Amino acid sequence: MKVGRFKQWAAGIAAMALPVLAFAQSADPTRWQLNMGRGVTAQSVNAYEAHMLALWICVVIGILVFGAMAVAMFKFRHSKGAVPDKDFTHSTKLEIVWTVVPVVLLVAMAFPATSKLIKMYDTRNAEMTVKVTGYQWMWKYEYLGENVAFTSRLDRKSDEVRQSRAVPTLAEIPHYLLDVDHVLVLPTDTKVRFVITADDVIHAWWVPALGWKQDAIPGIVNEAWTEIKKPGIYRGQCAELCGKDHGFMPIVVKAVPKAEYQQWLASQKAKNAPAPAPAAPVPAPAAPAAAPAEQPQPEGTTPNTEAVAAVAVAG
Repeated sequence: MKVGRFKQWAAGIAAMALPVLAFAQSADPTRWQLNMGRGVTAQSVNAYEAHMLALWICVVIGILVFGAMAVAMFKFRHSKGAVPDKDFTHSTKLEIVWTVVPVVLLVAMAFPATSKLIKMYDTRNAEMTVKVTGYQWMWKYEYLGENVAFTSRLDRKSDEVRQSRAVPTLAEIPHYLLDVDHVLVLPTDTKVRFVITADDVIHAWWVPALGWKQDAIPGIVNEAWTEIKKPGIYRGQCAELCGKDHGFMPIVVKAVPKAEYQQWLASQKAKNAPAPAPAAPVPAPAAPAAAPAEQPQPEGTTPNTEAVAAVAVAG
């Protein structure tokens, strides 16, 4: 009987732990996800590792504490004749242990967490910079130094379904309210610096697979960076309540290899290039000046040869 109950407990614990382990490798959030995703950047991996370290430490502490409670409740219960020790007041050794152990654990977790937090805000040596501006209710992306800029808002199909009050299905719209008309294209294996602000109210630019969230505040420029390791499409949303359409300003990042990114950038530059100015008309050559008419000589006089020669030279 005890073996059967033990198997039931083990199966229950495994069933609870399965979603935690199954979704640990997911980049974007999924339905019924219980654990944090690993993501596709160095920051997201650092955050995941710090989270898992704290999680397992808490699991061990929980097992020890609740295990001791269970042993005390069942072994020293009144029905078995247990008698409380009324003379016990305190134990200095135990007080030292349960004071020192938590301090050591906190320090042990603080060092890796602090070092990774510092790295998260180190935007030096970035290879490119993207300016992100939040609006009600869309995002504007500017590739600084490249003369490429565009706005990104909820895609038309999702917007039509939303306004029609119809109930969408995954088969019809697999990414309902999570698609945009223009995606943010970034190269993989490239350190990208973001400068983030807003034009009207406070927004927050958040893509879970990148491992960070940054507020977009009017009048303030915040910084962040990312280096995506794996090509793919990663989705996010505005994470700060910004108005009635706050839930309808998604974010879509498309990570592509460097060569493909350069081709995309060249095509965007060609679209934004100004049309060539019409060529100026070539002026017609000037007509040669007409020779002055020869003055008639009175009858009975001879022509002035010097004047005739000067007219000929001038002509």
